[in-house]
Amino acid sequence: MDTFDGIVVRLGEWQIPIQQSVLNWLVLCVLFSLLFFFVGKKVEKADVRKAPKGVVLLVEIVVQLCSNIIGDNLKEKTQKYLPFFGTLTMLMAVSNLLGLVGLQPPTSNLSVNVTLAVMMFILIQYTGFKEKGIGGRLKELTEPMWLLTPLNLIGELALPLSLSMRLFGNILAGTIIMLLVYTVMKGFAPFGYVGYAVTPLLHAYIDIFSGLIQTYIFFTLASFFLGQQALEEED
Repeated sequence: MDTFDGIVVRLGEWQIPIQQSVLNWLVLCVLFSLLFFFVGKKVEKADVRKAPKGVVLLVEIVVQLCSNIIGDNLKEKTQKYLPFFGTLTMLMAVSNLLGLVGLQPPTSNLSVNVTLAVMMFILIQYTGFKEKGIGGRLKELTEPMWLLTPLNLIGELALPLSLSMRLFGNILAGTIIMLLVYTVMKGFAPFGYVGYAVTPLLHAYIDIFSGLIQTYIFFTLASFFLGQQALEEED
């Protein structure tokens, strides 16, 4: 417990440790809820006859970006799933950038990533059973031949593992790399402080570029597998 960097919530004799990464995610959820409420009021009052500007224009840009991420995979179902995917996309994108302000990114915690991946897995499976029925979905798991059923099941269960581990590995690796860089710089002080000339470039790649790319990959893959279940009947 000496290296624990979060808070401990005490409920009687129970102690619930909450790590900093999880706490950061919870704080982001609260802040985004307030932001969505404020922005919603702005959008409601906006005049549709005039070109959007300010907050309304920014909202339209962000919504369009989120729509582009999942649009190719969900096609006509994009608007149906956009609120869910869009909210999580914005949350994950911001959480991946927290390293820029010295906070631990929530996605560097495996439990956060597993929770998000399991949410996607449940949504995909629920959609498959809803669109195809129990018989149709189970039959799909036996295609192209029943001998491959175990492999199909493994493939289905591998999705949340793949989504969570890919995100966790990349974000945690970036956090560790920057920690090592600053440790080395401190160890060779004062000459090591010359490294501050290149750390902005490292942050630009590790925290910004890589963080946003991982967000894009996560939701692109999730929407792809969701689209396979949601659109098959139309195809």
